Amino acid sequence: MTGAPLTLGPLAVAPISLTHYLLLAVLLFCVGLYGAISRKNAIGILMALELVFNAVNITLVAAGRFRPAPDAVGQLFALFVIAAAAAESVLGLAIILAIYRRRVVVNADEMDLMKH
Repeated sequence: MTGAPLTLGPLAVAPISLTHYLLLAVLLFCVGLYGAISRKNAIGILMALELVFNAVNITLVAAGRFRPAPDAVGQLFALFVIAAAAAESVLGLAIILAIYRRRVVVNADEMDLMKH
């Protein structure tokens, strides 16, 4: 959507464009990627991956919103990503919990259960 900035008294509010959404998504994706690479704690890695999934959701919803004929396609894809992220979190936490019960460790560097 384009147009003149909205005015609310002495303040001028510019409309939010697709670029704003994409910049936010790139920022979230980079923070999540850095967190997933740099973390040693398995729970922290899962949390960083959730940031990456949220960046994808923002991109999908923004792309659906700024299509020539806006519809709910972006939101529908975002719901699928949310469902996949929830399933990934449940499985990841179950695996981490099983490893913790067996080895009492949550450090990703020390999770070498499959090496032996």
